[in-house]
Amino acid sequence: MSLSIVKSVLPGGVMEIAPRGEIDVDTAYEVREAIAEVLAKGRPSRIELNMRLVTFIDSVGISAMVAGFQTAEVSGVKLVVTEPSRFVHRQLWVTGLLGLFGAPEPYFAGAAAPTPEVLPGA
Repeated sequence: MSLSIVKSVLPGGVMEIAPRGEIDVDTAYEVREAIAEVLAKGRPSRIELNMRLVTFIDSVGISAMVAGFQTAEVSGVKLVVTEPSRFVHRQLWVTGLLGLFGAPEPYFAGAAAPTPEVLPGA
């Protein structure tokens, strides 16, 4: 499987980078390049690396994320991981890097959104 990356501007000057697929020895450079490109175009208030659609990540992919984190930090920009797939969450936890990326909770596909509480007689 290949890797595709979508970049979006979120409210508050936040840039979201959302990879989809596998981040491994063949594709990890794409994550580093996406982060570097965002930083070259300006200084967002934060970069969110949305890892919800990442199905696999190896040590080279993790290394690319750490390099991106360091590049962002040198530029004065915070890089955090959002919605990591269960696989990505597990890899970050096992490597001890979960806290570095903001200690995000894993994304569970199909998880029901919280329903609002309905008061009796309302």
